[in-house]
Amino acid sequence: MSLSKTIGFISGVNECVNLFQWARSAISSLHTRWSGTQDQKLQDEVLQFQSGLQRLKDTLPAMYDLIDRAEWRSHEDCVAKLLPNLKDAVYNADDLLDEFRWYEQKVALEGNAASQSPFLEFFDCVIQGRFNKVTDIIERLNNVSSELEKLGLREIPQRFDKTLRPETSSFPSDREIYGRDNELEKVMELLSVPKNYTGVHSKRKRGSNDASTSTSTSNQVSVPILPIVGIGGVGKTTLAQHICNHLLVKSHFDPVIWIFVSDDFDVKRLTKEAIESASGKEAKTDHLDSIQHVLRENVKNKRILIILDDVWDDALKENGQCWKKFCSPLANVCQESMMLITTRSSKVSNALGTLEPFTVNCLENDIFWDFFKLCAFGSDSSNNDPELECIGRSILPKLKGSPLAAKTLGRLLRMDHHMTHWKNVQKSELWELKQEETDILPALQLSYMYLPLHLKRCFSFCAVYPKDYNFEKDSLCEIWVAEGFVEPEGDIPILDTSKKYFEDLGGMAGKIG
Repeated sequence: MSLSKTIGFISGVNECVNLFQWARSAISSLHTRWSGTQDQKLQDEVLQFQSGLQRLKDTLPAMYDLIDRAEWRSHEDCVAKLLPNLKDAVYNADDLLDEFRWYEQKVALEGNAASQSPFLEFFDCVIQGRFNKVTDIIERLNNVSSELEKLGLREIPQRFDKTLRPETSSFPSDREIYGRDNELEKVMELLSVPKNYTGVHSKRKRGSNDASTSTSTSNQVSVPILPIVGIGGVGKTTLAQHICNHLLVKSHFDPVIWIFVSDDFDVKRLTKEAIESASGKEAKTDHLDSIQHVLRENVKNKRILIILDDVWDDALKENGQCWKKFCSPLANVCQESMMLITTRSSKVSNALGTLEPFTVNCLENDIFWDFFKLCAFGSDSSNNDPELECIGRSILPKLKGSPLAAKTLGRLLRMDHHMTHWKNVQKSELWELKQEETDILPALQLSYMYLPLHLKRCFSFCAVYPKDYNFEKDSLCEIWVAEGFVEPEGDIPILDTSKKYFEDLGGMAGKIG
């Protein structure tokens, strides 16, 4: 959960101890206005209210954790219906605490035990006016969390469901790779695949294959590793698939091994899949030593290309020992063997790559327009309806050069070439469109899911701004601090930490800055 938000809530409740002490003192000092029964009733109501806030304080950390777990299964209808209710109740608790902090400051400035006015306002507006609200929030939290727990939210690991990130294979969905000829040629050059030139080897990072000098987690891996890096939906997997199936690649490397990794870096599973891809035979044992020996024999003295698709930070777990364990059977392959990994994570690229990473960028405007026409019309020719093309050009900037976004929206437009349908799409927001599970919104959701918890709240807060808003760094960072989204980091000024969040989000999402 968000540590700063939890600490903020707890400290806020603790601060309110002074407020409730003042309230009880005010009741005692004004007891002549009420009978003994009324006096005791007021004291009981204050204690009940304070107890309710304490219960919220005790519950809130678990609720934030539950929100985080629910988001990993928010693609399921039953979870998606409950998640907004849980968030709303938690945020109401935050708002309630903010209100009490305000009263705490008001009492400190204006009130004392002998003063009647602040207390009467506090009693009328807060104790009587908010007690039911506290009770309601607690009841809502209990009800929603109970329903989510019935769906198994407490037990699930934070892993991608296969419907969110379906398994890939070495076979590309499209026969041709659009607008990536230069990238394809460049990557093949980096892999030292001979073409119409003598093999040009890519420049390696200094010390990347020197076990005595490298600090990378891959410092004992003999196979050069080329990372392909880019945002979700930009075409990394498609590029890797076409490389895998290129005739020149197949003639240069034997075998070519394809492994879909995702966020679960399980050494046994990946080793088994490498064996099956290399030999066509199923690994029939779960014993790690046995399957590692089988893999080593299948690739020994061979010039292999091994492609690991969709690698996440889980590959770096156990201080890189899992990665080294997976790579250890590859020690005796032919010297010209290569490994290619696709990833969204610069952390993975920097830690595992021994060659300079190759970045896949969004398609350039002219190429992207031709690709979008192909998706929307079935042809990139100039014989399409000019009025529909005009609407298409107005939609294009929303897609930010993403091939996956072009496929998603293009498929929707292609269903109906009537003007009314296209105008309706033009006026709608991209996230309101009907989506297939493998389309752009799940791809963006994956990126969000892998944001660290302390950045999720900051990122979500940006949704209050209009689309294409140009954020002013200092102002936004100050707001994040004021909202309690920024975690203290030792003696570092909290605004500097907030600015670091801004830079981290800019690097991860490519949307802010």
